[in-house]
Amino acid sequence: MEIQQQLQEAADRLAIRNLVDQYAYCADTRDAQGQMALFTEDTRFIVFMDAKSSEPSQVINKRADLFPVFDNLNTYRATMHFNGQSTVLELNDDTATGIAYCIAHHQTIKDGVQTLMIANIKYHDRFVKQNGKWLFAERKLMVDWIENR
Repeated sequence: MEIQQQLQEAADRLAIRNLVDQYAYCADTRDAQGQMALFTEDTRFIVFMDAKSSEPSQVINKRADLFPVFDNLNTYRATMHFNGQSTVLELNDDTATGIAYCIAHHQTIKDGVQTLMIANIKYHDRFVKQNGKWLFAERKLMVDWIENR
């Protein structure tokens, strides 16, 4: 592999990790429009509230329909999406696949009582590079388990 090709691969891997991190940042800052902009127009966003289920809880097939999902985070007083490891499984010139791990904390305060819902999530992602920018083409949100405190 020539040096230029190695540099491009490193840049692509870094850009994909930044995309994953930007998703979490937009979620925690309640920037639903910014979060939506990380997806292709014809994206697929698939939610499995139980990762072992064969049927998804929710399927969205275009970026414009993501707003209510991301806006729903406003029901929480605060969130913190803590990204762990992420792995690019396959990388080509303009497509890639990967898995990212996240522990998502959701705080609610009602009548002076704090509750915390912690979701342990794996994202199975398909990425595409459009106009030199990596985007989510498909994001499967797989909830492994939830803890309530």
